[in-house]
Amino acid sequence: MPGGDTARPMRADARRNYERIVATAKELFTTQGADVPLDDVAKTAGVGAGTLYRHFPTREKLFEAVYREEITVLADRAFVLHDELPPWEALEAWLLAQVTWVVERHKLATILKESIDSGSETFLYCQKRLREATGLLVETAQQAGLVRPDVVGADVLRLGHGAGMAVRNCSPEEGRRVLAVIFDGLRA
Repeated sequence: MPGGDTARPMRADARRNYERIVATAKELFTTQGADVPLDDVAKTAGVGAGTLYRHFPTREKLFEAVYREEITVLADRAFVLHDELPPWEALEAWLLAQVTWVVERHKLATILKESIDSGSETFLYCQKRLREATGLLVETAQQAGLVRPDVVGADVLRLGHGAGMAVRNCSPEEGRRVLAVIFDGLRA
């Protein structure tokens, strides 16, 4: 949804349009690049250009919405894993999900990060959300005596990002080996 907690709730039809635009933009940015005409995004989403520009007055605002949505889904995955799995398994599954996201969304993430100011509300929101989610998994695993006490959530985020970048062009076996080294390094 639109950034910040102060945004007015949207009508159901406006919310559907917003969500369709963001999903379409994500797909088109991934397949065609960041320069895809916004009128093409509107047409493919099945909305008028006015509707798109009412929600997203600039290309940057649309980039921010796509990035926020991507990161929210990723962070939410960590909370679900925390609730559904034992601490170590949740951390393993989360790191694998993060690495997979980096590998699969590398081009999209690069486009989005280049377009978003690192001091913007969206960037800070996304950073905070990922750190909270990862921190919860790390702290829970530490309380169970499974993860080194000197590790923080931001460390795991950096390791996941680095691993994702490192294994983008590797075989699945090589990727699993990289993750095994990381997991060994995290263990208490």
